[in-house]
Amino acid sequence: MSPCPASAALYLILGSFKPSDEVLNGLTGFLPTHLSFDNYTAVLNSFDSDSTGYFWRFMGISLLLATVVVFGGLIVNSMAAYGLSRLKWRGRNTVFTLVLLLMLVPFEAVAVPLFYLFNNQRNTIYIQAIPFIAQAFSIYQFATFFRSIPPSIEEAARIDGAGPWRTFFAIIVPMSKPVFASVAILTFLTQWGSFLWPVLMVSDPSVRPLPLQMSVFQGQQPPEWGQILAFGVLLVLPVLIIFAFFQRWFVQGVASSAVKG
Repeated sequence: MSPCPASAALYLILGSFKPSDEVLNGLTGFLPTHLSFDNYTAVLNSFDSDSTGYFWRFMGISLLLATVVVFGGLIVNSMAAYGLSRLKWRGRNTVFTLVLLLMLVPFEAVAVPLFYLFNNQRNTIYIQAIPFIAQAFSIYQFATFFRSIPPSIEEAARIDGAGPWRTFFAIIVPMSKPVFASVAILTFLTQWGSFLWPVLMVSDPSVRPLPLQMSVFQGQQPPEWGQILAFGVLLVLPVLIIFAFFQRWFVQGVASSAVKG
């Protein structure tokens, strides 16, 4: 029986306020006897020099990567989906089928070929983002939503003299806020937790994202479990903030996809 995610999240938060010797006591002493921010202070103090790196730099790199992938993906994938779902051209259905087939290919299957392809660009920030901007699943989400928009709207725009570019940016995009929010949140979650690709491509601490740094921190001996859980809370916190900000549009996007799909 798998553990309840809510219970795991609660234990993560409560454990981050406990001394390390009490974290592994299980349900015994589940609630901390006193709240202390010592674990958070210790984590931040552990990364405050050039030799160890800076915690806020690790987080800043992760935020930069997530921002580039999210906004770049919204532009590239939405435009690709619009061309595949609303424009008529020879071979469109074949290309869309290939995009659907790409959804079946896990990243782990292409990670090693990509590693050899970009081996000369290791330890750079941009190489951590480029492979994740174009996503087959995001294209599919956009295309599914765009196909639910009545064609009469575009016909009216063409009568007014609007071309494909103007129709897309002035009409389709404003009508598609729910799917943009859904794709943005899912993309952010995936990129924020990215681990395999940084492990392969990053060895320089100066360009290390936060999840990879947490793995390095967790491997230190002896492990300080209270500090590890505090690190985990700091890792999850930006995700909760992003979800809270886009929650209304995310729920609308999921609901509309369920109804129209």
